[in-house]
Amino acid sequence: MLSYEKHVLPRLTHLAMRQDQLLPYRRRAVAGLHGRVLEIGIGSGLNLPLYPGAVVEVVGVDPSPELLRRAARNSHGPMPATEMIEGFAEALPLEDRSVDCALATWTLCSVSEPETALAEIRRVLKPGGVFSFVEHGLAPEPRVRQWQRWLTPAWRRCAGNCHLDRPTADLVAESGFRLERVDTGYANGPKPMVFMYEGIARVE
Repeated sequence: MLSYEKHVLPRLTHLAMRQDQLLPYRRRAVAGLHGRVLEIGIGSGLNLPLYPGAVVEVVGVDPSPELLRRAARNSHGPMPATEMIEGFAEALPLEDRSVDCALATWTLCSVSEPETALAEIRRVLKPGGVFSFVEHGLAPEPRVRQWQRWLTPAWRRCAGNCHLDRPTADLVAESGFRLERVDTGYANGPKPMVFMYEGIARVE
């Protein structure tokens, strides 16, 4: 299993996250970001070429050294300065109130303790800071939810702890953020896996 997580899973993650249908979600998520941005779960750096000119630095945190190496290879050309840090969202190695914005794209589904990760994001954001997120999670239809809860125990073991049934918007709101916008809907694919949350939240 260790070999799978170290060598196979990072490649599978990169390939899955490169889907063309995810690109519009990524573009919308980064559109309003500015200043110094924390990206949790930066993965292989697929968002890096999309950051707007108002972003001056991206601090990428990810637990996978293999994905971080791939992200570092992608961090060149006309894009913000980048710093890659191997670490976990539940214990961010950043100072309090040190970033202007934070970004998570398909990350909160796989962290071990989402409430702790969101508390850490709040800690490092400056007052008024923006948290932009795109996640898949708990669907509204009871039958789809039933499938999500049935599939998640097996799915998380082969997909890097990915949970299909997390109520992302509720988790963000309950962590003390002020939700300014949340859009939901299905992407293309099996319904239990593609119910999307796109949101903007702010630290008071």
